[in-house]
Amino acid sequence: MLDQLTICAIATSPGMGAIATIRLSGEKALKIADSVFQSPKSKKKLADQKPNTLHFGSVTDENELIDEVVVSIFRTPHSFTGEDVVEITCHGSVYIQQRILQLLISKGARMALPGEFTQRAFLNGKMDLSQAEAVADLIASTNRAAQKVAINQMRGGFSSELSKLRGELLHFIAMIELELDFSEEDVEFADRTQLKNLVSRIEEILRKLKNSFQLGNVIKNGIPVAIVGETNVGKSTLLNALLNEEKAIVSDIHGTTRDVIEDVVNIHGTAFRFFDTAGIRETTDEIETLGIERSYSKLDLATIVILVVDTLNAIEIITERVTKIRSRINDQHLIIAANKSDIGLPETIAALKSLNLLSNEKLVFIAAKQKRNLDELIQEMQHAVSLDSISEDAVIVTNLRHFEALSKALESIERVQIGLDNLISGDFLAQDIRECLYYLGEITGEISNDEILGHIFKNFCIGK
Repeated sequence: MLDQLTICAIATSPGMGAIATIRLSGEKALKIADSVFQSPKSKKKLADQKPNTLHFGSVTDENELIDEVVVSIFRTPHSFTGEDVVEITCHGSVYIQQRILQLLISKGARMALPGEFTQRAFLNGKMDLSQAEAVADLIASTNRAAQKVAINQMRGGFSSELSKLRGELLHFIAMIELELDFSEEDVEFADRTQLKNLVSRIEEILRKLKNSFQLGNVIKNGIPVAIVGETNVGKSTLLNALLNEEKAIVSDIHGTTRDVIEDVVNIHGTAFRFFDTAGIRETTDEIETLGIERSYSKLDLATIVILVVDTLNAIEIITERVTKIRSRINDQHLIIAANKSDIGLPETIAALKSLNLLSNEKLVFIAAKQKRNLDELIQEMQHAVSLDSISEDAVIVTNLRHFEALSKALESIERVQIGLDNLISGDFLAQDIRECLYYLGEITGEISNDEILGHIFKNFCIGK
């Protein structure tokens, strides 16, 4: 458990900027701030001022002026951490930030640990554990969908769902345990029909939440897109065009890309994680063969597969490539990018337009080198995983810890369902219900330990 000393840290991004904010939280936050702050027109003390107010003045070290600042005051319990909080906004000089920080430490504060402000908010009951984790997710969000999901979780959308389930289960386990106290009298306080209906509903909700992790992982880490095709069809050129930088080596020599190149880019508010794979062809080169094997393995990880084909090739060759890739993928969205369409064989382009080559796939004619029709390709990618349709109040699991706890809770509730079907005794039912309650409580922090908390908050940035 952390100590209760007043903590301080720079809350804004590291480095130099126009302004920076230094945060203090704890019982002595106002006293420490008063020891370094001077008002220009009076000797007023910050400790005497109303909460949620701003005060202009200067920070001094004895008689030396360090900077002119604006100080914000928040009082317990109506603050982010639930403690007295002072935020000092100064100019963004790295030197000034460090001087103020060192001055506050010399007056009795200590440096905050990573995530300690948010951890104190959790320990002081300002938020539960899943909400605290959502703070980190919101800070790290790189696209609109990730921001929407993190905001909903931070406001308690996920926690509210779990709290309802725990509350209903707690009622029934209390009834079952009451039955155990009267076991000799053969009484039944927990209506088995009602319990079975509840367990069925909870099982359905938990399975839905667990299954949402696949989408949540995509939202959080970017939609995985595998760019595949033969050698020298323009895969690396397409990747560079989409990233708008020379990430991959482009050459007329076959087999240049021998490993998977990966990068994430935000396009129109959606994060895509691209894999530029080694060109698929028959080869005796051991290293290139290993790269081709990795290319095929990335197909399984991708949500979208972009097959780049060369319109300078005959239609029979392209048809063969499409059929081969189609046989290697399952539920992924397949987009055929017909490259070099500006110089392609007219008969190939005509055949692609007229032949019933594709079933559910999309066909886009592009010229990657000239960046022609990339907007159409991006539009097809966005349609494939329509993240904009996610509602503001959608409950989607994005956290691996939550996914694991939900999986275990689901296993427990499935055992309860089996037990009810087989008319097992109440003590066995109670054991599985308690286990389900335990794992649900782990998510919100109603059941936690210092090791779990330490692991979670160490990944936060200092100052948050």
